[in-house]
Amino acid sequence: MRSHGFSPRLIAILQATLVTFLWSTSWVLIKIGLRGDLPPITFAGLRYGLACLCLAPFVLLNRGHREALGKIHLKVWLQLILLGIVYYTFAQGALFIGLAYLPAVMVNLLLNLTPTLVAVMSLFALKEPPSAMQWFGIALAAIGTSIYFLPFAIQTAAFIGLAMTILAVLTSSIGSLQGRQANRDLSLPPLLITFISMSIGALLLLATGLTVQGFGKPTLLDWGIIAWLAIVNTAFAFTLWNTTLRTLTAVESSILNSLMMPQIAVLAVIFLGEKLAGKEIAGLVLVGIGVIVVQLKPKR
Repeated sequence: MRSHGFSPRLIAILQATLVTFLWSTSWVLIKIGLRGDLPPITFAGLRYGLACLCLAPFVLLNRGHREALGKIHLKVWLQLILLGIVYYTFAQGALFIGLAYLPAVMVNLLLNLTPTLVAVMSLFALKEPPSAMQWFGIALAAIGTSIYFLPFAIQTAAFIGLAMTILAVLTSSIGSLQGRQANRDLSLPPLLITFISMSIGALLLLATGLTVQGFGKPTLLDWGIIAWLAIVNTAFAFTLWNTTLRTLTAVESSILNSLMMPQIAVLAVIFLGEKLAGKEIAGLVLVGIGVIVVQLKPKR
């Protein structure tokens, strides 16, 4: 008798799409927080540090997680430490700095280079080459991104913001591969992988921010933003994302992550007062089609 339930892969796609929406709202919240007196690196450290505190009871009060934590070998520890440094300390820290200096749309455009880099890297690192259909979907998404944003006045952007955003693109690409490999190959629960790597990255972020930029003067609104980002958009969303990485390939996850571009654009219209012209709408449509094409024809 055939089952009429959802397939694990479809469930993973829907879960990943929910995560992209939550992460898209993060951009609006981060921009609001950066308008005040929140130093970017400290802001990032507070977000991920509080998220780790939220995850700690679910790890430390669970007998299975405690036993798994005690059996982790040194090689696995080093792998998780490296994931935390690359994906959280460097990628997220650089992203916050980039958003402090550049418009959100420009940062978003540059981050949409990530799927292409992941596709190339996964050929060698994970032995997960995209299919011809997936390459076509990636190309459509890239063309849509270009139509949406280009031409843009790159010469007006602050050099520090541009450099930090490029660093975020590179480290996010590498972190995507590391995360996929860890969730695919390590016999650890997704929550444990998230908690360990995020704790390491958050500790380094917060220490760097307090040393270099100080604490700032966060308002009550700022603390509310930090709490929401930490609990919902980080602790919950990153754990759910790591769960989907057990089913989706690095390329599929990365192209799904590109859904953030149109979502951020819509949220910017609603909450930041930005406008969408016909060119931008055409770009959004192409990105959406590209994402669908990649998911309809997965690489076996």
